[in-house]
This record gives sequence, C-alpha cells and structure tokens, in this order.
Amino acid sequence: MSQAPQTPGQCSGPSSQPDPLDQRLSQNLAGIKHKLVVMSGKGGVGKSTVAAQLAVGLALAGHSVGLLDVDLHGPSIPRMLGIKGHAQVQEEQQLIQPVVLDEGLRVISVELLMPNREASVIWRGPMKIGVIRQLMGDVAWGGLDFLVIDAPPGTGDEPLTVAQNIDGAMAVLVTTPQEIALADLRKSVDFCLQVELPMLGLVENMAGLVCPHCGGQVDFLGQGGGQATAQKFGLKFLGRMPWDPRLMAAADAGRLVDLLRRDQDEAAPWRLMVEQVRDLLGEKRS
Repeated sequence: MSQAPQTPGQCSGPSSQPDPLDQRLSQNLAGIKHKLVVMSGKGGVGKSTVAAQLAVGLALAGHSVGLLDVDLHGPSIPRMLGIKGHAQVQEEQQLIQPVVLDEGLRVISVELLMPNREASVIWRGPMKIGVIRQLMGDVAWGGLDFLVIDAPPGTGDEPLTVAQNIDGAMAVLVTTPQEIALADLRKSVDFCLQVELPMLGLVENMAGLVCPHCGGQVDFLGQGGGQATAQKFGLKFLGRMPWDPRLMAAADAGRLVDLLRRDQDEAAPWRLMVEQVRDLLGEKRS
C-alpha cells in the first residue's frame, strides 16, 4: 500500500526552512487540551449532528469549547446552530475570529468566510489542505478545554490533513447500525490505525425510533451493529443515539442549541454521550 502523501509545510530535506504556518498552527493548538475529530466512513449517518451535540453538550457542561467544521464541500454546522453572519478577519493580526455563541462556544466553518454562502466550493486537494491548515493555525481559538472537529465522511484529504497536523487528536467514530454503513466504518478504523490516530470511541447513531403512536421501539436500520463493531475492535462504545424528529426539526431551523439547552433529562442519549467522553478524558462531572 502506498504511503500517505506528504502534508504541505513538512520539511523535505536538510535545507528546507520551517513553514510559518506550521509554527502558527503548533502555537495556536498548544492551548487546546483535547482535540476530537468526529469521523464516519459513509455520508448520511448524522456525523455533523453528533459533532454539534457533542460540542454544545460540552459547552453546556461548563467547558470552553471550539467547533471546527472542515467539511468544505457540504458544511452543515453553521445552519444547524443558526449562525447567520460571517466570521470576522483581523487584517493587522492576520487572525480569523470565530463566531461565539451562547455558553462561549466558538465556531468556524469555511461557509462563514464565503461572501455567498450558497456558492459551491470547487477545490482540489492542495487547496483544501491549505485552507484546513489555515482554519487550524490562523483562527483565534484561544485556550480551550475541547476542540471538536467535524470532518467529512471517508478517508480523504480533510481527515488526513487533520490527523497529520494536530498532535494529540483523537477520533470519535460515527455509524448507523446497518452493515452497509459498518463496512465503510471499518475503513475509517483502518485509516486511524494506519495514520496512528487514536480512537476515543464509537457512537451508534439513528439507533431506532420510538413510535409516537404506540411507544414501541422501531429498529428501522437494524440493531446493535455499532456496539458489536466497537467490541470487535476494542473500542469504547459511547452510546446509542436514537432517531429523534425533534432534533431534525431543530437542526433544520437552526435551533439545535436551544433544544439541547431546554432538555433537562439527565438520561438523554446526547447527555450520556457527553458524560462518557468527559469520563474517558478524565474531566470532572459538573
């Protein structure tokens, strides 16, 4: 199998000079305690929704949190969180200011830097790699307890760039229960092993639906596939997230933060996922 391509900015010989962006990136990320890359093998498994729930939940628990959307071609985070404006760029300091939401959640996405948010992004690999490195190195993240990174599905340029440029990053894998999604998830596990990206755990999303009429559980995508896969690879199982129509409606309306803020159920699946992550990383419960 061929080796992963060299990341731009890496030294290729004794005469190479350090890339200034490499230095800024290293300095900028040094003040972030935990970096979590939310990944999936296949699109459509609700990865961005899980990333948003995790970031918002950590912020609601009292942590300082950043949410970085590196899905350049199909960013979802700004719309889920109801962000209408644009990120500000400080020309003199050459810094991008993230959009700051309630509870101090700091958010950046390429969509927040585009003049026309409906425009498509038609970039090849080198351009994408450079932009992602800028979003990590030139955004004024400040000191954070957590940086949650929403990566696009698959094992391409975006997750590879994150894995090669962020020391101490850990992957949170997302899948739905059925085999067609699990087959691609196993490729993500292999990716993490090959690039030496530690895996914090696995979330099984869209894990059933509570029927609004009879109250029974409907496992429309199968049952237990994510948990079984976690056991097979020795991964921590971070929980089952059932299909929730309220969540879909809130995300579509840009009111996901409001929905989670109002949800006081301590046994809510998203809260249990957040507490699992905090416990695994040694963070004290609030």
